Amino acid sequence: MQKQSTSKPSKCLPGGFLPIMLCLLLFVSLPIFIISTSNTPYLQFMYSTATGNTNDHVVLPYSLHNQISHLQTRLGVLLQQLHTENSESKAVAKFSDQLLGIAMSLDKLANSLSGQYRDPPTGKTETSNVEEDLSEPEEDEVEERSQGGKIFNSGELHNYTTTKPHRLDGKKNFLGVEAINPSIGSACAQMAWNIDQFMTYKIFATCPDDWDMAQKLLASGCDPLPRRRCFARSPPHYSKPLPINSSLWTQPSDVNILWNKYKCKGYSCLVSNETLNKRGFFKCSDCFVFSKQRWETLKNEPVTAEFTIDEVLSLKPGEIRIGLDFSPTTGTFAAMMREKNVTIASATLNLGAPFNEVIALRGLLPLYLSIGSRLPFFDNTLDIIHSTLFLDGWIGVELLQYMLFDWDRVIRPKGILWVDRFFCKKEEMKMYLEEFSKLGYRKLMWRVLPKTDKLGDELFFSAVLEKPLRG
Repeated sequence: MQKQSTSKPSKCLPGGFLPIMLCLLLFVSLPIFIISTSNTPYLQFMYSTATGNTNDHVVLPYSLHNQISHLQTRLGVLLQQLHTENSESKAVAKFSDQLLGIAMSLDKLANSLSGQYRDPPTGKTETSNVEEDLSEPEEDEVEERSQGGKIFNSGELHNYTTTKPHRLDGKKNFLGVEAINPSIGSACAQMAWNIDQFMTYKIFATCPDDWDMAQKLLASGCDPLPRRRCFARSPPHYSKPLPINSSLWTQPSDVNILWNKYKCKGYSCLVSNETLNKRGFFKCSDCFVFSKQRWETLKNEPVTAEFTIDEVLSLKPGEIRIGLDFSPTTGTFAAMMREKNVTIASATLNLGAPFNEVIALRGLLPLYLSIGSRLPFFDNTLDIIHSTLFLDGWIGVELLQYMLFDWDRVIRPKGILWVDRFFCKKEEMKMYLEEFSKLGYRKLMWRVLPKTDKLGDELFFSAVLEKPLRG
């Protein structure tokens, strides 16, 4: 094999269509590299976990990465065709060797530019990816990623996470920073193929119908998700909402919900006894039935694990104004509290049914929030946090601690934590009660009772706890 000479330019050899095509490829594609890298500002950013080096370096357009990859593929195909179709031609064999040298140089170039690219110039692309590899990763690719190689393939994801300097060069904006660095959750790196698919869409067009995949990413810790430059789908026959006095307790219209990702295709399915085990959700079987009965205690009834809203509000007359309900809910607690002039945000995911849509259609505030997220409230701002049918024996102690301390952070001094029907195995209750006691809250109401709906080996725990003043 002859070594390619760098002192003389390669000449296109006569003798057929294939060499001519090769010449056109080389002399048309290579200038594209030069054009694509000229007149572009250099950004001080590198999106790669392969190295912790933070030294400044030149950052190239991400389109260059795709062009190099395509040329590598095309050169490989042409080499194979050259050897197959014209293996006995000395001229073609020599040209093939020279081509191989170019291919090797291109490989070295690709390696040297690894991790040094930025987003494509504005307006140069209409889609979020330029022929990117979004196929399921092979085992060796997964191993390479886990060892610190390139993680994400999506060009749009790189566009999103690239540092965004503002227009006042060298000056800080009202936030006190010179640039914005959009972020994604660290766990997204463990779901690279899924996040690449999520970020593959046509820019300025309608988003893919993939909210269910987005929720799986959120629930798995890929939170926050990256923003996207596409338009969210909406129900095609959306009707205007009802006035607030009517919407709180009125079943929403089917036309105001996109049903295609749910097992139920209409609201009647969510509440019918005939579909009890076919609805696609199970955490709260009567969530979509708008009833106040659960919050009212009848006279002469035995003691239950539940407290009424009136009982709790009477502990702090006039002091409970704003709060959070962290539960699988369609907003009934928030609706009851609204009638008591208390504003409640309802935090839940769509657990197999349109929980968030129904909360909003009732005229209440849905907070689409995963379990692992830090609450989007400032310290010492909420009067009350309520949680039911969410905290129970599934949760590990360490995760429970992080959640309780985050709730403590946002509850104001003398505010209330209302734990509603926490349940677990009898032998585990002491462990969980110790975790709640570690907060140092004053016990305003406290109740532990048997949970009798199943095997009788579980306990309910309900409490209303007051946050202390801390220096």
